[in-house]
Amino acid sequence: MAEFESIWSDLQGVAFSQGYLDVGGVRTRYLHAGDRDKPALVLLHGSGGHAEAYVRNLESHAEHFSTWSIDMLGHGYTDKPGHPLEVAHYVEHLIGFFDAIGADRVHLSGESLGGWVAARAAADHPDRIARLVLNTAGGSQADPEVMARIRTLSMAAVEAPTWETVAARIKWLMADKSKDYDDIVASRQAIYRQPGFLGAMSDIMALQDPVIRARNIIGPEVYGSIGAPTLVLWTSDDPTADVTEGRRIASMIPGARFEVMPDCGHWPQYEDPANFNRIHLDFLLGR
Repeated sequence: MAEFESIWSDLQGVAFSQGYLDVGGVRTRYLHAGDRDKPALVLLHGSGGHAEAYVRNLESHAEHFSTWSIDMLGHGYTDKPGHPLEVAHYVEHLIGFFDAIGADRVHLSGESLGGWVAARAAADHPDRIARLVLNTAGGSQADPEVMARIRTLSMAAVEAPTWETVAARIKWLMADKSKDYDDIVASRQAIYRQPGFLGAMSDIMALQDPVIRARNIIGPEVYGSIGAPTLVLWTSDDPTADVTEGRRIASMIPGARFEVMPDCGHWPQYEDPANFNRIHLDFLLGR
């Protein structure tokens, strides 16, 4: 019988805090672990996600970094601006978060939408990024089928946040569909049941609109301008794009390292935390 996976058991024994910071007037939720005197590491979740995407990575990274996992602008319990969200909005909020924690330079790691935002931040604010990780990152292409699938599953989960609709959204992320992911489903269901979250999700889904997406896509010129040492991390079973797309992204970034994690979908940091933490830390520590 499979063991029950719990966010709390992932964090049990970990010295961490949950709180809110004012980021340019945006009340921003975070999870934090590690000595604040250590180099800053900021972790960014994907579209429609939240800080709990990294609960299995805080402890190992806190040994080396002041580690922050945030609810991005318009997501989770962070304030909702009430307009369609494009990459520039997320980047502006992210840089404001760096300022709020007093970090001139950070290590930045993003998954999916978080990787899209991280890549753009590294290109636009090279002086602020020490090392960069793009984990099954979005933003390099516009696949109509994938965009429609993300929008359909996400809007269904918010329009009627039943156990079944939210579970379908979570399981889409994962390679192993046999598991239930009950604790993650419960956490996300609580977020999606917040008053007004239907409008917030509609704003988050703006990047799945073909016209809006087209003006936010990252191409060779932007990827080629990234100067921070970069790891592009992909998986064998990513539902948004296969390994060739990850390899293509890495080929556009000068000196980028490329790694593939087997038997994982869109959340390798959660599905295989031991392997992810090893690869991630080796890169961030320059090993």
